[in-house]
Amino acid sequence: MPYNSPQTCQSHAKRKGLCHCQQEDNIRSSFETGQIQDCENVSESQGFTLKTVMAGSLTHHGSPNPGYSTNNNAVPVPVITQTESRDKWSKKMDFLLSVIGFAVDLGNVWRFPYICYQNGGGAFLIPYILMAIFGGVPLFYMELALGQFHRTGAISIWKHICPIFKGIGYAICIIALYVSFYYNTIIAWALFYFYSSFSSILPWTNCDNVWNTPDCTNYFGMDNITWTNASRSPAEEFYTRNVLEIHKSSGLRDVGGVRWQLMLCLFLIFTIVYFSLWKGVKTSGKVVWVTATLPYIVLFILLIRGATLPGAWRGVVFYLKPQWGKLLETSVWVDAAAQIFFSLGPGFGVLLALSSYNSFTNNCYRDAIVTSLVNCLTSFVSGFVIFTVLGYMAEMRQVEVEDVARDKGPSLLFITYPEAIANMMGSTFFAIIFFVMMITLGLDSTFGGLEAIITAVLDEYPDQFYHRRELFVLCLVVVCFLGSLSTLTNGGAYVVKLLEEFGVGCSIIAVGFLEAIAVSWFYGIHRFSNDVQAMLGKAPGLFWKVCWVAISPAFLAYIIVSSLLKAPPLALFDYKYPDWSIIVGYIVGLSSFIWVPIYMVYKLVWTPGSLKQVGGYSNTHISALCVCVCV
Repeated sequence: MPYNSPQTCQSHAKRKGLCHCQQEDNIRSSFETGQIQDCENVSESQGFTLKTVMAGSLTHHGSPNPGYSTNNNAVPVPVITQTESRDKWSKKMDFLLSVIGFAVDLGNVWRFPYICYQNGGGAFLIPYILMAIFGGVPLFYMELALGQFHRTGAISIWKHICPIFKGIGYAICIIALYVSFYYNTIIAWALFYFYSSFSSILPWTNCDNVWNTPDCTNYFGMDNITWTNASRSPAEEFYTRNVLEIHKSSGLRDVGGVRWQLMLCLFLIFTIVYFSLWKGVKTSGKVVWVTATLPYIVLFILLIRGATLPGAWRGVVFYLKPQWGKLLETSVWVDAAAQIFFSLGPGFGVLLALSSYNSFTNNCYRDAIVTSLVNCLTSFVSGFVIFTVLGYMAEMRQVEVEDVARDKGPSLLFITYPEAIANMMGSTFFAIIFFVMMITLGLDSTFGGLEAIITAVLDEYPDQFYHRRELFVLCLVVVCFLGSLSTLTNGGAYVVKLLEEFGVGCSIIAVGFLEAIAVSWFYGIHRFSNDVQAMLGKAPGLFWKVCWVAISPAFLAYIIVSSLLKAPPLALFDYKYPDWSIIVGYIVGLSSFIWVPIYMVYKLVWTPGSLKQVGGYSNTHISALCVCVCV
């Protein structure tokens, strides 16, 4: 049945989620002048795009011309063009598992439990939940909605939002590249442990190995031992002297040679990554059914095993016992804000990329709530998995839990937990599944990070790369592998720490801050709300609008300022990072963020027109922009 009235057409389009109308009067006038006869021809299944634009304001590609004339007397002309088909997720669960897999990473297992007990135990959950509600989840929802509506990656999306901020997209890609340089090395360490676990007696159980020193002291295998400041556990020496061989490096000035064993592990990791991503979401969407679900099976097994260990209750009490006085410390709120931001992962461009392959009417609001809840609950449950084992270790050593809970970061996963596993019944089985969990947790995050780069570049440069995806992914993986070589040296752990602190850190938070400002203030909260309404059939409530405009940007600004004012001295094991390395770290951090102001200057200098035309923003709807976009 044809829809031959403007009112019927608008109603049909909105109900089907096909149109986003910014100026409905233009559609009505198009019907009245006979320029549109039948709205039924505009269909998602046919892949058409209906655009009401000012005559002469489009280039031959159908995109707004930066130098168009804003003649108020021009006649709106509807243009129907056929759009390039875009891949879509085969199933809704492919998307959800990909998002959950990206958000739930190694940091959920090692960072949250440590930060929780360090910042007041159960009391820490109050600032954590508040920061999630008012800061993390709104930003998470915003990115999912942006990617789904504009259906493009982190670079090209700014053509539709505010072109002058396009440098944000380039900064995101560079940061994602830095993450791949060190994050996959941590997965390679886990793969090394996984291979070493296939032994009846785990190699980090005793002090009888060639890499052990006279300082090696086995709490569990010796009687009448004396623990001194120089004493080292078998697990610590296995990690530092066999896996890393960090004793052969004097620091960043002399990182030593590349460890071929780790290089082989990293090669295997990137091989898996390549064949998971080379065909797009059609392949990665299937892989995540294993990599995103397996960690939960393992966590459940480890939780049950940990709960049955002697002394487990001591660890749980230590983990959750509230210290209410901590809530008066600013650092606790800063840690809560930073933890929820890095845990959910807005600002990394991954959510933009993944959601861009959704159908236009997908309920991204529900997806944001569900995946955020899963992420936060996973962090909380991971704390029980870790602290039941720490309580067991404290019971065996006859010491306080805080004496065995001093390790943080990778050391918690590669020293403390493996040491406890080595002294359990069925140690080989639990070691194997534990490191399988770590590998799969890491792979999911790598899939998301590299997909953010791939989608951004392919969408921005379709003529060069769109039909050469496999080759581009191969080149990207090779670049990431070569960029990781410095982290595979004897002193590679020092490089990993430096990149983790400065390559991401404040840079990604600053990028997230600018993204929130650009969308809420320049693109406009009303326009963005209309976009969401076009997809979901319902506009966001007042709570979300207030968060997007004020609370979430303030949340990010708070993290940035606090982090810069309270930057602690950087150290790893007994090594104190020299001042020159801190300067290098800041340069690395700026090397990504600097593209934001560089592109702004380029846009202002080289593009003709007024500031408002160059920037591509306005407080009112510009008729030369797309009025009605049908996906």
